[in-house]
Amino acid sequence: MTRDFILASSSPRRFELLRQIGLSFQSIVPAVDESTDCTDPFGIVSELSARKAAAVAKSNPLSVVIAADTVVTVDERILGKPKGDGEAVEMLRLLSGRSHFVYTGVTVICDGRIETAICRTEVFFKTLSEEQIQAYLRTGESYDKAGGYGIQGKGAVLVDHIDGDYSNVVGLPVSLLYEMLRELGIEIF
Repeated sequence: MTRDFILASSSPRRFELLRQIGLSFQSIVPAVDESTDCTDPFGIVSELSARKAAAVAKSNPLSVVIAADTVVTVDERILGKPKGDGEAVEMLRLLSGRSHFVYTGVTVICDGRIETAICRTEVFFKTLSEEQIQAYLRTGESYDKAGGYGIQGKGAVLVDHIDGDYSNVVGLPVSLLYEMLRELGIEIF
């Protein structure tokens, strides 16, 4: 039996990752409040991915709904998407020359079953000069990405190395998603 998949997101990066693994899907952007009282990154991404998936699954009960939420943390500080140049520069300075963590919560809803899992990847940044930070800022990549950079774009040159799942840093850990789908009895091959 073929399944209809819905990605509860408007992220072009998540679209690309699902296409990379050959998944046909439609996109529905969930109308949810993304504020939370949770301060733990595991709790935040778990709660928000589940909230997004549930909002879409409510009106699409026969589909397989996939949702994700990603945050970046450094020194237990959560970095969201920068709201302007000043915040983007502050984030890049904070990340320069050290490591940080990227957490993505993934929720899949299928036939009334809800599965949520979390992936964590450690990212090690190169030491950045002020000139490099300003040059990266001019690319425009900072503004719609947690932590103010995109590893799948020009931001790749800012990264020395990673420990963990690359696709998690992009925004959707596809290996984890594959295992979650298999747990639900869905084979994508």
